Amino acid sequence: MIFKTVLNSRIFLWTLLAIPSIPMILALANGAVSEDGRPATEFLLHPTGEFAARFMIISMIISPFRLMFPKNGFWFWMVRRRRYFGVGAFAYAAFHTVLYLIDMGSLQAVLGEFLAFGIWTGWLAFFIFVPMAVTSNDASVRRLGRFWKPLQRFGYLAAMATLLHWMFVHNEFGPALVHFVPLALLETYRISRVFGSGSTAAPA
Repeated sequence: MIFKTVLNSRIFLWTLLAIPSIPMILALANGAVSEDGRPATEFLLHPTGEFAARFMIISMIISPFRLMFPKNGFWFWMVRRRRYFGVGAFAYAAFHTVLYLIDMGSLQAVLGEFLAFGIWTGWLAFFIFVPMAVTSNDASVRRLGRFWKPLQRFGYLAAMATLLHWMFVHNEFGPALVHFVPLALLETYRISRVFGSGSTAAPA
């Protein structure tokens, strides 16, 4: 009973999502420097971006897995907490963005590389994340009504922009594809099931 109460607690889930950020915050607070002499504001850029992408992917694969395993209790539990992972993704994306701005040092430096393909795709993903995160609450669901789901579907565009940002910001395709190819396969499965069965949505 206690285990179930803890598992269903919002505090437990927020703590779980926050755990990866703890060593990052400590590194910043202690002025940590990497072995090659980079400050924390620089060497934490990659892990903050990775966790933003990972939590976004987790939030997006829940529906396909729920469709694949409709009687599985774990995926039912995940469906009910999907928004937490989306907000977690935004929090790490915001962390990533703040570190980037600090590392660049000035607005002129930021604008100077804004049009680079690997940069503006990252900004596009972040700007899409903002309204999605702000409306990820019950009050917004009620207020927006039938417009809420179409707004949240912009997450697919954010996912594509995130993939391109990850691949082209350092011209490293492998790690990004390892994360996003499973998502693409699962979404393909979900779409084929939805349209194949004539259903309008995955179980929620």
